Amino acid sequence: MNEFTVIGPLLGGALIGLGASLLLLFNGRVAGISGIVGGLLFRKPGDTAWRAAFVAGLLLGGLALAAAHPVAFPSAGGGGSLGLVIVAGLLVGWGARLGGGCTSGHGVCGLSRLSVRSLVATLTFIATAAITVYVSRHLLGGAR
Repeated sequence: MNEFTVIGPLLGGALIGLGASLLLLFNGRVAGISGIVGGLLFRKPGDTAWRAAFVAGLLLGGLALAAAHPVAFPSAGGGGSLGLVIVAGLLVGWGARLGGGCTSGHGVCGLSRLSVRSLVATLTFIATAAITVYVSRHLLGGAR
């Protein structure tokens, strides 16, 4: 965080908003990642191609950024073990299912539609993240 600027986050946020808007405009779908991935796991006929293309775009975009600007990923994986990363991913997926969506669905798409349910979900996500960071860094003695 020593070299923080607002340009990267602004550009990233604008691209996320543009992508979510284009998906809604041209496909009538909300860009909630957990719902998109869930639709790939539990397939409906004729509903797989756009979901696969969306997820592939996310992965390829991240790989392209890592190749073009490797300093953007200073500690990829956070130094955790593969098992810890898998458990964390499963917990995030379970939480998204429990919350009826993820941060992209609620935080980006739901809030832009003035959804009260999405506001409550997003505030819950943020509070949970803040508590998790506090506990892991200050009570459990994790990385600072």
